[in-house]
Amino acid sequence: MTARDTGRNPALRDDEPRRRVAWKRVLVWFMRTVAAMWMVKALGSWATIMGVDVFGFPQFEELPTGLKGLVIAFAVLDPVAAVGLWLTSTWGGVMWLIAVLSHLAVAGLQPAGASISPVLAGVEAVLVVTYIVLSWLAGREE
Repeated sequence: MTARDTGRNPALRDDEPRRRVAWKRVLVWFMRTVAAMWMVKALGSWATIMGVDVFGFPQFEELPTGLKGLVIAFAVLDPVAAVGLWLTSTWGGVMWLIAVLSHLAVAGLQPAGASISPVLAGVEAVLVVTYIVLSWLAGREE
C-alpha cells in the first residue's frame, strides 16, 4: 500500500502536526482593518459637518436638506460600527453591515448629490462578501 492509496501526503509524518489557517484570527484582523477604514470614513463625514473641505465636497450649509440628513446619519452610524468592529463584537458586525448596506442603497438610489463612485461601491460589496465568508469559516472552526 503506497501513500497514494492511503490519501496521505508522504512529505508529512504521522507525528507532525498539520498547519491550519486560524480563521478566527484572520476574521479579527479583517474586522480591525475595516474598523480603521470605517473610522476614517466617519471622520470624513464629521469634517464635512464641521466645514472642512473634504475631497472637494460642498460646504455642509450648501447641501440640500436630504443630503445633510445622510451626512449626519453616516457621521453617527459609521463610528459606532467602527468601534463595534474593533471590539470584534457581534453587534459591531451587524452595525457595520447596516452602515455599508445603507451606503450601497444610497449609491444605488443616487439621490441628488449623493452619488458615490462605482469603484467604492464595488470595494464595499467585496468587503461585505469577505466578512460573511470569514465569519462562516471562523464559525466552522469550533
